[in-house]
Amino acid sequence: MPKRIQFSKTGSSEVLEWVETEPKAPDAGEVRIENKAVGLNFIDIYFRTGLYPAPSMPSGLGTEGAGVVDAVGEGVTHLKEGDRVAYAQGPLGAYAELHTLPAAKVVKLPDFIDFETAAASMLKGLTVQYLLRQTYELKGGETILFHAAAGGVGSIACQWAKALGVKLIGTVSSKEKADLAMANGAWATINYSEENVVERVRELTNGDMCDVVYDSVGKDTWEMSLDCLKPRSLMVSFGNASGPVDGVNIGILNQKGALYVTRPSLNGYADTRERLEMMCDDFFAMIESGKLRIDVANRYPLQDAGKAQDALQSRKTTGSTILLP
Repeated sequence: MPKRIQFSKTGSSEVLEWVETEPKAPDAGEVRIENKAVGLNFIDIYFRTGLYPAPSMPSGLGTEGAGVVDAVGEGVTHLKEGDRVAYAQGPLGAYAELHTLPAAKVVKLPDFIDFETAAASMLKGLTVQYLLRQTYELKGGETILFHAAAGGVGSIACQWAKALGVKLIGTVSSKEKADLAMANGAWATINYSEENVVERVRELTNGDMCDVVYDSVGKDTWEMSLDCLKPRSLMVSFGNASGPVDGVNIGILNQKGALYVTRPSLNGYADTRERLEMMCDDFFAMIESGKLRIDVANRYPLQDAGKAQDALQSRKTTGSTILLP
C-alpha cells in the first residue's frame, strides 16, 4: 500500500508520521499523481507548527511535487495518464507516493525539465515570478534588497534579477552563503551576522537606498527592512521564517517615508488557470534560455522529511531541497 507523511497534532518535526494510506481516486476535475520528487518549503513548517492551520487532522503535508499522471477524473481534458507533470498548489498532501489534487493546479512539464528540477523549483520559481514581474514589475536599473539570498527562493531571485538588469543586494548569514549568492548573480551581499544591514545598504547605494525590499523572514527584519527603503517605495513581506509580523501601527509607513507595503502569496497571483499557465511559461522560458539554473542542493528520502525540515529551519541549507519517494 502507498505511504505518506502525515501529522495528527502540531509541533516539532517529531509529530510527522510515515504511514500507509489508501490512495484517493480522483473525483471529477481531479488527477492523481505518482510523485517522482517532492518539494520542501518553509510553508510546510508553518502548517506543521500550527502557524497556518491545517483544514483537518490527521493532515497530509506539502503542496509541491512532480511526477506522472496515474489516474484522471471525469471532465479533465488537458491531462491524460502517463503525462509528465508538476504542481505547486493545491490541498496538503504532496509528501506522499500518490497525491490527488485539482487538475487545474497541474501543468505539463516540458521535456527539458526533469522531475527533480521541477519539484525543487515550481513553488520557488513561481514565487520569484510574481515577486519580480507582478508584485513590482522590475524594468531594469532598480536596486532591491532580498533577504535569505542563498536559499531556494533567493538563489532563483539572484539569477532572475541579474537577467533583468537589476542590482540585487542579498542578505546572508555566512561567507559561504555570500559566495553562493554572488555566483548566482547578486550585485552585492550583506552578512547580517557581522554587518549592520541598514548602514551597509546606505553605503552600497550612496545613500539612495532601495526601490523594493523582499522580506521572507518576517518578525525579526520588519523594521530594518523598512529602513532600507527609499521614500514612497515598496516593502514586500512574503514570508514568516522568524515568525509573523504583527502589532504593526500603520503610521510607521508614513514615519519612514510614505512607504507602501504588501503581503502577497502564490495563491493570490496564480488564482486562475490562465494566470498559472502564463507564470509557468515565463518561468520555464527562463530555464530553457539558460539564464536560470536550479540548484538541487539537498536530497532526502521522503520518510526523512522531519530531518529535512529541521535542516531548513536551522538555516543549514542552501539552494533547494527535495524529498524522494
